[in-house]
Amino acid sequence: MAFFERFTDLTWVEALVNILDILLVWYVLYKLITIIKGTKAVQLLKGVFVVVIAWFVTKELGLTTMYWIMEQVLTWGFLAVIIIFQPELRRALEQIGRGKLFSRSSLAEEEERDRLVEAATKSVGYMAKRRIGALISIERETGLSEYIETGIPMNSELTSELLINIFIPNTPLHDGAVIIQQNRIAAAGCYLPLSESPFISKELGTRHRAALGLSEVTDAITIVVSEETGAVSLTRNGDLHRNLPPEEFETLLRKMWFGPAPEPQAASKRKRGGK
Repeated sequence: MAFFERFTDLTWVEALVNILDILLVWYVLYKLITIIKGTKAVQLLKGVFVVVIAWFVTKELGLTTMYWIMEQVLTWGFLAVIIIFQPELRRALEQIGRGKLFSRSSLAEEEERDRLVEAATKSVGYMAKRRIGALISIERETGLSEYIETGIPMNSELTSELLINIFIPNTPLHDGAVIIQQNRIAAAGCYLPLSESPFISKELGTRHRAALGLSEVTDAITIVVSEETGAVSLTRNGDLHRNLPPEEFETLLRKMWFGPAPEPQAASKRKRGGK
Protein backbone atom coordinates (compact mmCIF):
# COMPACT_ATOMS: atom_id res chain seq x y z
CA MET A 1 0.00 0.00 0.00
CA ALA A 2 2.86 2.36 0.83
CA PHE A 3 4.24 1.85 -2.68
CA PHE A 4 0.94 2.84 -4.31
CA GLU A 5 0.58 5.82 -1.97
CA ARG A 6 4.02 7.08 -2.97
CA PHE A 7 3.13 6.53 -6.63
CA THR A 8 -0.10 8.53 -6.34
CA ASP A 9 1.80 11.40 -4.72
CA LEU A 10 3.95 11.81 -7.82
CA THR A 11 3.21 14.54 -10.34
CA TRP A 12 2.35 13.46 -13.87
CA VAL A 13 5.81 14.54 -15.05
CA GLU A 14 7.55 12.40 -12.43
CA ALA A 15 5.28 9.47 -13.22
CA LEU A 16 6.05 9.84 -16.94
CA VAL A 17 9.80 9.94 -16.22
CA ASN A 18 9.55 6.78 -14.09
CA ILE A 19 7.59 4.96 -16.79
CA LEU A 20 10.12 6.06 -19.41
CA ASP A 21 12.95 4.86 -17.14
CA ILE A 22 11.36 1.41 -16.81
CA LEU A 23 10.72 1.14 -20.55
CA LEU A 24 14.33 2.08 -21.34
CA VAL A 25 15.65 -0.54 -18.91
CA TRP A 26 13.46 -3.21 -20.48
CA TYR A 27 14.53 -2.14 -23.99
CA VAL A 28 18.22 -2.30 -23.09
CA LEU A 29 17.76 -5.72 -21.46
CA TYR A 30 15.87 -6.98 -24.52
CA LYS A 31 18.60 -5.78 -26.88
CA LEU A 32 21.32 -7.32 -24.75
CA ILE A 33 19.49 -10.65 -24.76
CA THR A 34 19.13 -10.57 -28.55
CA ILE A 35 22.83 -9.74 -28.88
CA ILE A 36 24.07 -12.60 -26.67
CA LYS A 37 21.54 -15.10 -28.03
CA GLY A 38 23.39 -18.02 -29.58
CA THR A 39 26.75 -17.02 -28.06
CA LYS A 40 28.82 -18.41 -25.20
CA ALA A 41 27.37 -15.71 -22.94
CA VAL A 42 24.08 -17.63 -22.81
CA GLN A 43 25.79 -20.50 -21.04
CA LEU A 44 27.40 -17.97 -18.69
CA LEU A 45 24.01 -16.54 -17.75
CA LYS A 46 22.71 -20.03 -17.04
CA GLY A 47 25.68 -20.65 -14.77
CA VAL A 48 25.14 -17.34 -12.92
CA PHE A 49 21.46 -18.20 -12.48
CA VAL A 50 22.36 -21.57 -10.92
CA VAL A 51 24.91 -19.95 -8.58
CA VAL A 52 22.37 -17.32 -7.42
CA ILE A 53 19.79 -20.02 -6.70
CA ALA A 54 22.40 -22.07 -4.81
CA TRP A 55 23.40 -18.96 -2.80
CA PHE A 56 19.78 -18.28 -1.84
CA VAL A 57 19.06 -21.92 -0.91
CA THR A 58 22.19 -22.30 1.21
CA LYS A 59 21.39 -19.05 3.02
CA GLU A 60 17.82 -20.13 3.79
CA LEU A 61 18.89 -23.62 4.94
CA GLY A 62 21.69 -22.27 7.11
CA LEU A 63 24.46 -24.18 5.31
CA THR A 64 27.25 -21.94 6.54
CA THR A 65 30.17 -23.40 4.59
CA MET A 66 28.33 -23.66 1.27
CA TYR A 67 26.89 -20.17 1.78
CA TRP A 68 30.41 -18.77 2.28
CA ILE A 69 31.61 -20.53 -0.88
CA MET A 70 28.68 -19.14 -2.90
CA GLU A 71 29.39 -15.65 -1.58
CA GLN A 72 33.00 -15.92 -2.70
CA VAL A 73 31.89 -17.12 -6.14
CA LEU A 74 29.54 -14.16 -6.51
CA THR A 75 32.09 -11.71 -5.13
CA TRP A 76 34.93 -12.73 -7.45
CA GLY A 77 32.74 -13.94 -10.31
CA PHE A 78 32.48 -10.47 -11.83
CA LEU A 79 36.27 -10.30 -12.22
CA ALA A 80 36.34 -13.82 -13.68
CA VAL A 81 33.68 -12.86 -16.23
CA ILE A 82 35.75 -9.87 -17.38
CA ILE A 83 38.82 -12.07 -17.85
CA ILE A 84 37.03 -14.96 -19.59
CA PHE A 85 34.91 -12.82 -21.92
CA GLN A 86 37.49 -10.11 -22.58
CA PRO A 87 37.29 -10.44 -26.42
CA GLU A 88 33.47 -10.26 -26.42
CA LEU A 89 33.46 -7.26 -24.07
CA ARG A 90 36.02 -5.48 -26.25
CA ARG A 91 33.89 -6.01 -29.36
CA ALA A 92 30.80 -4.76 -27.51
CA LEU A 93 32.62 -1.58 -26.42
CA GLU A 94 33.85 -1.06 -29.98
CA GLN A 95 30.27 -1.34 -31.24
CA ILE A 96 29.12 1.21 -28.67
CA GLY A 97 31.81 3.58 -29.92
CA ARG A 98 30.66 3.07 -33.50
CA GLY A 99 26.98 3.39 -32.58
CA LYS A 100 26.22 -0.16 -33.75
CA LEU A 101 25.31 -1.83 -30.46
CA PHE A 102 21.57 -1.84 -31.04
CA SER A 103 21.73 -2.34 -34.80
CA ARG A 104 23.73 -5.53 -34.43
CA SER A 105 20.74 -7.80 -33.84
CA SER A 106 19.04 -6.88 -37.13
CA LEU A 107 22.37 -6.99 -38.97
CA ALA A 108 23.18 -10.41 -37.52
CA GLU A 109 19.72 -11.66 -38.50
CA GLU A 110 20.21 -10.41 -42.06
CA GLU A 111 23.62 -12.09 -42.26
CA GLU A 112 22.14 -15.35 -40.97
CA ARG A 113 19.45 -15.24 -43.64
CA ASP A 114 22.09 -14.73 -46.32
CA ARG A 115 24.07 -17.66 -44.91
CA LEU A 116 21.05 -19.99 -44.95
CA VAL A 117 20.05 -19.11 -48.51
CA GLU A 118 23.64 -19.40 -49.70
CA ALA A 119 24.07 -22.81 -48.01
CA ALA A 120 20.88 -24.13 -49.63
CA THR A 121 21.76 -22.66 -53.04
CA LYS A 122 25.31 -24.00 -52.99
CA SER A 123 24.29 -27.52 -51.99
CA VAL A 124 21.42 -27.67 -54.49
CA GLY A 125 23.67 -26.41 -57.29
CA TYR A 126 26.27 -29.07 -56.46
CA MET A 127 23.69 -31.88 -56.42
CA ALA A 128 21.91 -30.67 -59.57
CA LYS A 129 25.14 -30.75 -61.62
CA ARG A 130 25.83 -34.33 -60.50
CA ARG A 131 22.21 -35.46 -60.65
CA ILE A 132 22.04 -36.36 -56.98
CA GLY A 133 18.41 -36.63 -55.95
CA ALA A 134 17.40 -34.49 -52.98
CA LEU A 135 14.28 -33.52 -51.03
CA ILE A 136 14.58 -30.62 -48.57
CA SER A 137 11.61 -29.16 -46.65
CA ILE A 138 11.75 -25.88 -44.74
CA GLU A 139 9.31 -25.39 -41.88
CA ARG A 140 7.31 -22.15 -41.85
CA GLU A 141 4.33 -21.35 -39.61
CA THR A 142 2.83 -24.84 -39.69
CA GLY A 143 4.82 -27.24 -37.52
CA LEU A 144 6.36 -30.32 -39.14
CA SER A 145 6.95 -32.29 -35.93
CA GLU A 146 4.87 -35.27 -37.05
CA TYR A 147 7.07 -35.65 -40.15
CA ILE A 148 10.30 -35.00 -38.24
CA GLU A 149 9.44 -37.92 -35.96
CA THR A 150 9.49 -40.29 -38.96
CA GLY A 151 13.16 -39.54 -39.66
CA ILE A 152 16.52 -39.58 -37.91
CA PRO A 153 16.98 -36.66 -35.47
CA MET A 154 20.00 -34.47 -36.24
CA ASN A 155 19.57 -30.97 -34.75
CA SER A 156 22.61 -29.82 -36.72
CA GLU A 157 23.71 -26.49 -38.08
CA LEU A 158 22.60 -25.97 -41.65
CA THR A 159 25.62 -26.05 -43.97
CA SER A 160 25.96 -26.88 -47.65
CA GLU A 161 28.56 -29.55 -46.91
CA LEU A 162 26.25 -31.40 -44.53
CA LEU A 163 23.30 -31.25 -46.93
CA ILE A 164 25.42 -32.64 -49.75
CA ASN A 165 26.76 -35.49 -47.60
CA ILE A 166 23.25 -36.47 -46.47
CA PHE A 167 22.06 -37.03 -50.05
CA ILE A 168 25.12 -38.83 -51.40
CA PRO A 169 23.74 -42.10 -52.90
CA ASN A 170 23.99 -45.33 -50.90
CA THR A 171 24.45 -43.55 -47.57
CA PRO A 172 22.12 -44.29 -44.61
CA LEU A 173 20.28 -40.94 -44.73
CA HIS A 174 19.99 -40.23 -48.45
CA ASP A 175 16.54 -41.81 -48.84
CA GLY A 176 13.82 -39.49 -47.59
CA ALA A 177 13.53 -35.79 -46.86
CA VAL A 178 15.61 -33.38 -44.82
CA ILE A 179 13.51 -31.05 -42.69
CA ILE A 180 14.88 -27.64 -41.67
CA GLN A 181 13.56 -25.79 -38.63
CA GLN A 182 14.67 -22.16 -38.36
CA ASN A 183 18.42 -22.35 -39.07
CA ARG A 184 19.04 -26.01 -38.21
CA ILE A 185 18.60 -29.40 -39.81
CA ALA A 186 16.04 -31.04 -37.53
CA ALA A 187 16.04 -34.51 -39.10
CA ALA A 188 16.92 -36.51 -42.21
CA GLY A 189 15.35 -39.54 -43.84
CA CYS A 190 11.85 -38.22 -43.14
CA TYR A 191 8.71 -39.48 -44.86
CA LEU A 192 6.39 -36.88 -46.42
CA PRO A 193 2.78 -37.35 -47.51
CA LEU A 194 2.34 -38.06 -51.22
CA SER A 195 -0.03 -35.88 -53.22
CA GLU A 196 -3.08 -37.67 -54.58
CA SER A 197 -3.94 -34.95 -57.09
CA PRO A 198 -4.89 -36.39 -60.51
CA PHE A 199 -3.51 -33.29 -62.25
CA ILE A 200 0.15 -34.03 -61.51
CA SER A 201 2.21 -34.78 -64.57
CA LYS A 202 2.99 -38.48 -65.04
CA GLU A 203 6.65 -37.67 -65.61
CA LEU A 204 7.06 -36.48 -62.01
CA GLY A 205 8.47 -38.98 -59.57
CA THR A 206 7.99 -39.73 -55.89
CA ARG A 207 10.06 -36.77 -54.68
CA HIS A 208 7.90 -34.26 -56.54
CA ARG A 209 4.71 -35.95 -55.33
CA ALA A 210 5.99 -35.85 -51.75
CA ALA A 211 6.93 -32.17 -52.10
CA LEU A 212 3.50 -31.31 -53.49
CA GLY A 213 1.80 -33.47 -50.87
CA LEU A 214 3.48 -31.59 -48.04
CA SER A 215 2.72 -28.22 -49.66
CA GLU A 216 -0.97 -29.15 -49.82
CA VAL A 217 -1.29 -29.71 -46.06
CA THR A 218 1.27 -27.22 -44.69
CA ASP A 219 2.88 -23.90 -45.66
CA ALA A 220 6.35 -25.49 -45.84
CA ILE A 221 8.78 -24.79 -48.69
CA THR A 222 10.21 -27.90 -50.33
CA ILE A 223 13.21 -28.12 -52.64
CA VAL A 224 13.43 -31.01 -55.09
CA VAL A 225 16.48 -32.05 -57.10
CA SER A 226 15.65 -34.62 -59.77
CA GLU A 227 17.87 -37.67 -59.86
CA GLU A 228 17.06 -38.32 -63.52
CA THR A 229 17.55 -34.83 -65.00
CA GLY A 230 19.20 -32.75 -62.27
CA ALA A 231 16.37 -30.21 -62.59
CA VAL A 232 15.60 -28.09 -59.52
CA SER A 233 12.04 -27.41 -58.36
CA LEU A 234 10.35 -25.53 -55.53
CA THR A 235 6.92 -26.13 -54.00
CA ARG A 236 4.80 -24.06 -51.65
CA ASN A 237 1.04 -23.84 -51.02
CA GLY A 238 0.33 -26.47 -53.68
CA ASP A 239 2.31 -24.65 -56.40
CA LEU A 240 5.20 -26.35 -58.22
CA HIS A 241 7.95 -24.24 -59.82
CA ARG A 242 9.93 -26.55 -62.11
CA ASN A 243 13.28 -26.42 -63.91
CA LEU A 244 14.58 -23.36 -62.11
CA PRO A 245 17.98 -22.00 -63.20
CA PRO A 246 20.40 -21.24 -60.32
CA GLU A 247 19.82 -17.47 -60.09
CA GLU A 248 16.05 -17.78 -60.35
CA PHE A 249 16.08 -20.56 -57.75
CA GLU A 250 18.03 -18.44 -55.26
CA THR A 251 15.77 -15.42 -55.78
CA LEU A 252 12.56 -17.44 -55.46
CA LEU A 253 13.83 -19.37 -52.42
CA ARG A 254 14.78 -16.16 -50.63
CA LYS A 255 11.40 -14.61 -51.43
CA MET A 256 9.49 -17.69 -50.21
CA TRP A 257 11.64 -18.11 -47.10
CA PHE A 258 12.19 -14.54 -45.92
CA GLY A 259 10.25 -12.25 -48.25
CA PRO A 260 11.61 -9.88 -50.94
CA ALA A 261 15.31 -9.10 -50.57
CA PRO A 262 16.35 -5.48 -49.90
CA GLU A 263 18.86 -3.68 -52.10
CA PRO A 264 21.96 -4.40 -49.96
CA GLN A 265 21.28 -8.12 -50.24
CA ALA A 266 20.96 -7.85 -54.00
CA ALA A 267 24.29 -6.06 -54.15
CA SER A 268 25.86 -8.72 -51.95
CA LYS A 269 24.49 -11.46 -54.21
CA ARG A 270 25.97 -9.79 -57.30
CA LYS A 271 29.28 -9.59 -55.51
CA ARG A 272 29.22 -13.31 -54.68
CA GLY A 273 28.28 -14.13 -58.24
CA GLY A 274 31.26 -12.19 -59.55
CA LYS A 275 33.76 -14.18 -57.50
